[in-house]
Amino acid sequence: MKFFKQYSNKLLLSMLLVSTMFTAGNAKDLAPVDLGTAGNFAILTKTGVSAVPTNTAITGDIGVSPAARTYITGFSDTLFRDGTYSTSYLVTGKIYAANNVVPTPANMTTAIGDMETAYTDAAGRITPDFIELGAGNVSGMTLKPGLYKWGTPVLITDKGVTLSGSAKDVWIFQIAGSLTLKNAAIIHLAGGALAKNIFWQVAGGVTLGTTAQFKGVALSKTAIVVQTGASVNGRLLAQTAVTLDGNVVTEP
Repeated sequence: MKFFKQYSNKLLLSMLLVSTMFTAGNAKDLAPVDLGTAGNFAILTKTGVSAVPTNTAITGDIGVSPAARTYITGFSDTLFRDGTYSTSYLVTGKIYAANNVVPTPANMTTAIGDMETAYTDAAGRITPDFIELGAGNVSGMTLKPGLYKWGTPVLITDKGVTLSGSAKDVWIFQIAGSLTLKNAAIIHLAGGALAKNIFWQVAGGVTLGTTAQFKGVALSKTAIVVQTGASVNGRLLAQTAVTLDGNVVTEP
């Protein structure tokens, strides 16, 4: 019995040490996701961008490919005289599409390829610091830098979530399901954390509820839907479409 008790205690200690090592992970060594030329865009999609123009304001470039310019709707855009891009009163930046004049088509192909590579990079990072945190509901939590992984959807309610770290720290969220910010949900940044160092790799869709405040780079395998009055400090990079409804999107 004494031997069994000593063995059990050693086994428990060993398990705790392994758990501690796994939880600590490699957060200090976590490198940001390289976006390549996809990082030149506030919004980049493969199939189109639509917007309800009222209260919509985009700071940064918009790009679509292989979709044509006709798949950018709601912006009342005007083709620039050389045909390489268009402009809109809603956009402080330029709008590019696959059927613009050269060299835009090739540049857009490269940007889309870089977006897909970035998604694969984010999804392929190993040794997570946290797995299935909150069973997918991180509302009200404060999250330190690191690699997070879920096999489920992730939810942030109106309680919000806080990402706390320095300007050099990196967060990568690997989400096998969807990402949903409920109405009025806010992603707070603390301690100097920067939106450009936060990467949300989402296999399912991304939905930002009304008046939600999103921070970071959304790398979505499918659609990104931004509902009325929601704002984005970051980038919306979708392998299908992005839908806007009276939103402010500002590249970090």
